[in-house]
Order: sequence, then structure tokens, then C-alpha cells
Amino acid sequence: MAEKKGFQFNIIKNDPLDGHKGTNIGSISLDNVAPVFVDVAEQSAFIDVGAMHARAEVEKRVKWVKDIEEVKGEEAKEYWLCWVTTERGEQGPYYAGLTGCYLMVNKPKKRGYKSMPEHVNMMDKSMKHHIKIDQIGDGNRIVLKNFLKEHSEEMWNNSSEELKSSLDTD
Repeated sequence: MAEKKGFQFNIIKNDPLDGHKGTNIGSISLDNVAPVFVDVAEQSAFIDVGAMHARAEVEKRVKWVKDIEEVKGEEAKEYWLCWVTTERGEQGPYYAGLTGCYLMVNKPKKRGYKSMPEHVNMMDKSMKHHIKIDQIGDGNRIVLKNFLKEHSEEMWNNSSEELKSSLDTD
């Protein structure tokens, strides 16, 4: 069996402050969160961990602007950044939280549009095991569903019915 290359979802929780009573108490661990991009035009999905710090390949070398009109054009590409939170339950690992937020990038113009507060809030919701994915549209939900199933059939099977049905387009 061939080894999977690239990023793997991390489902091991290590508390870096275990037994520590000092600095950084209350810090948040992002170990269980993965950024999955859905390329709207290509109808494909991929993981880019650089998105954890707004440094994914699609985000590099662009200036973020608040007016989407500055970004639009022939070369503009639309993406949905989906925050996927994983956990380990009695049955094994599973997808626990799932949210999506929009971004548009125009590399030739060196401009990009996204709502940073929305991205931060959606990551937070995913970490709290919320599922909010309706806004990405039927076609993109199918792409994301297929990606998650192909990435790990076990995690997909162990996931809640709410998560699975949120990706159905019926």
C-alpha cells in the first residue's frame, strides 16, 4: 500500500501545559484543525497548513483589500477555506467540526479579498465542533465530501450524521 504524501490530520491531543501553572495558561491548541481549500473553478480540494497563519500558497504575494471589486477580473480565483476539526472518540478518529469561509485571489493584480474576522470566527466555530457549511454551495460541498471520504474512510464513517448530512446536496 502506498504511503500518503503531504499533510495528515493530527488527531493526537497533547497538552503543552500539562502540569504547568504559569505562562500561557488558557492558550489554544490548533493541533486538531486542518485548513482544506476548495478551488471553485477546478472543483478540487487540497490541504495547505500555511493557512493556519494566512500563509497558504494561494494567499502568498497578495495584498488583502476590503473591496472585492479590486480583486475581480479574468485572473481572479475563488476558494472556500474549510476549517476541519478532528477528534478521537470511542470508535476512533472522526471529523468533529466543519466550517467554510470565502476568499478570492487575483495573483496578476497581487490582490486578495477575505474577511479576516469571518475566517477567525469560522475557525473558532469548527474548533467548538460546530458545522456550518451550507454557504459554500452544492458543488463545493460534493468536492469537500469526496475529499474527506478519500482522505480517511475511517474518519468519515466515525463522523456524526449531522456532519455527513451537511455535505449532502439532496
